[in-house]
Amino acid sequence: MTNILLIYTGGTIGMQTNDQSSSLRTVNFDKLTSFIPELKKNNLIIHHASLKKIIDSSNMNPKYWLEIADIIKHNYKKIDGFVILHGTDTMAYSASAMSFILEGLQKPVIFTGSQIPIGARRTDAIENLVTSIEIASSGKIKEVCVYFENKLLRGNRTVKINSEQFEAFISPNYPSLADVGINIKYNLSNLYKSTKNSLKINSSISSDVAILKIFPGISEKVVKSILHSAKNIVLETFGAGNITDKLWFIKQLQDAIIKQVFIVNCSQCLIGEVSQGKYEVSAYLNKIGVVSARDMTTESAITKLMFLDDMCNTYEEKKSLFIKSLRGEISN
Repeated sequence: MTNILLIYTGGTIGMQTNDQSSSLRTVNFDKLTSFIPELKKNNLIIHHASLKKIIDSSNMNPKYWLEIADIIKHNYKKIDGFVILHGTDTMAYSASAMSFILEGLQKPVIFTGSQIPIGARRTDAIENLVTSIEIASSGKIKEVCVYFENKLLRGNRTVKINSEQFEAFISPNYPSLADVGINIKYNLSNLYKSTKNSLKINSSISSDVAILKIFPGISEKVVKSILHSAKNIVLETFGAGNITDKLWFIKQLQDAIIKQVFIVNCSQCLIGEVSQGKYEVSAYLNKIGVVSARDMTTESAITKLMFLDDMCNTYEEKKSLFIKSLRGEISN
């Protein structure tokens, strides 16, 4: 028998239309098989759990990530795979965060959701959910993933790009882990497997992180305000990691780094990687100590810094771990 645990957090996938009105209400997931008879298999047992408080994914935060991790921890020995039902808006953040929180993972943790509620006529929820369960019960996946619209993607490589089409997510800098058609084709060479065999929950998650997205005409006042608002800054730059070469901008970055603010360089482009120093306007960043995030997504960079902040005792320790691939989030 294969045991799969569905963990419901909220989101569109768990809604159905109220018979008396056009509003949406939460589905009782204990009766999920009444919606999806395909789940009634002799060799499959579906278990259910949920957050203490069901939330819109816009309200997701580290407290809920740790609650999800705690559910996984307490069911880890008896469950073969986990499927997390989650709203799409922050799914890429949650999947990235969970990859860092769950160290030594040897079982599948698959995030999925839908663009249309499960009770609606044209819903994509049933296919996403059924296939996620099928993949979770295959025994092939041992990492945190996102499954959506025929693609299984590494969680910490995923970004949401569309709010109107079923193809809501892509993995811009890493190939899919599985492609789903008539058959499920696993791309085995792309799969991640931890070298550690026992699950460890990293429960120290910091929120001392901010994003500074540069744009033409950004003011010194704005830059200074953001750079000194947090201990860790994700600097979203142009193209291959380029910035303005105005002296005040470089000085603000340098002053922040001197004060031990940890600054990483992410590109605003979805596809490609940061190549700090390739152009003269980004060479300054190497000189003053900005750390290249290379081909990491912004979602992954943010959650990785949340994970590393309390864990690292020194600036150099944080830098050495940030530039290292810990869960397959960055290309070697």
